[in-house]
Amino acid sequence: MKKYSQFKALWAITKASFKAIFSQPSSIFFSFLFPIAFILIFAAFGENKTNPYKVAIDNGSGFNNHLLDSLSSNPLIKIEKYADTASEYADLRKGKLAAVIQLNKLPTSDSVQRFQVVVKSSEASGGAVYQIVKLIDYQALKVELADAKLQREYIIVPEMIPGKKYRSIDFILPGMIGFSVLFATLFGIAFLFFSLREQLVLKRFYASPVSRINILVGIGVSRLFYQIINVVVIILFGHYFMKFTLINGVVTFLEMLLFSLYMLFLLMGAGLIISSIAKNDTMIPLMINIFALPQMLLAGTFFPLDVFPLWMQKLCEMLPLTQFNNALRKISFEGLHFYECWKEIGYLGIWTVVIYLVVFRVMKWE
Repeated sequence: MKKYSQFKALWAITKASFKAIFSQPSSIFFSFLFPIAFILIFAAFGENKTNPYKVAIDNGSGFNNHLLDSLSSNPLIKIEKYADTASEYADLRKGKLAAVIQLNKLPTSDSVQRFQVVVKSSEASGGAVYQIVKLIDYQALKVELADAKLQREYIIVPEMIPGKKYRSIDFILPGMIGFSVLFATLFGIAFLFFSLREQLVLKRFYASPVSRINILVGIGVSRLFYQIINVVVIILFGHYFMKFTLINGVVTFLEMLLFSLYMLFLLMGAGLIISSIAKNDTMIPLMINIFALPQMLLAGTFFPLDVFPLWMQKLCEMLPLTQFNNALRKISFEGLHFYECWKEIGYLGIWTVVIYLVVFRVMKWE
């Protein structure tokens, strides 16, 4: 009697599962086009240079003053003109105007003319007044030195050393890869295994000669391979169309794929847990969002962790997506190799062990 081939069964399950993924147009859209659209949007925001502060000169101040002339030539300040004071202060309260500058002549007993510069701002400007005061102070110092015909003691000379230019895409693209693999893998695995269990497909598989591990591996490998294709497309798109940095070329590209596989294996376990404990298919999106949404917002996907308080940064570092994003950025831009990201590998390893221990406890076949 011919022996049953577990390898052929594994190959058949993998191939059928892979074909089923491409039979759904929505999966292609959300896996490929959606992340690319996000990359284009966030990269466009990130490439904008610092916008100048919009300020207005109080109508009573006049414009015939060296300081005001000097401010108008500063690229970080844009002078706005208003026909009346009411509209000027209305925009100031709304935050459309960063400050209103009022110049008052001070009484003096000598021949030297002195001015008081009042910088009026509002809470709607988000604290821009402090930067504006520094700029005015600097411009006033330059004017005073020029009027006194004095030479500055310190000459500031900027000097640039050779280095790789850091573009916004170098931060955004690794985050988009993390965002893509997080949601696509969780939704794909959770809904797939839930529907296979509800339709008794897993039960029939379990009754067949195919080993359980081959069933899981076959379906999981097809999903992992599909997501790796997605990662490849995102990296190549970013590199060739948006100049994303692959500092060591092909080696960096392959190491990013290897780390993505590592993360995908972890997320596949999380998807299996969700599919096993969900009572119905309406609970799956809720459970996925409970696990994934905090990571999307707190893992440095769209903005660096420095914007958070120090205590929150410590919590953010414990999230698996944080470590994944950090590792990809270190590999792609800093030139670190896979094995040098030992901290990230360790964190993800702990998460993987914990998740698969839970999988072995809660995994259901029917």
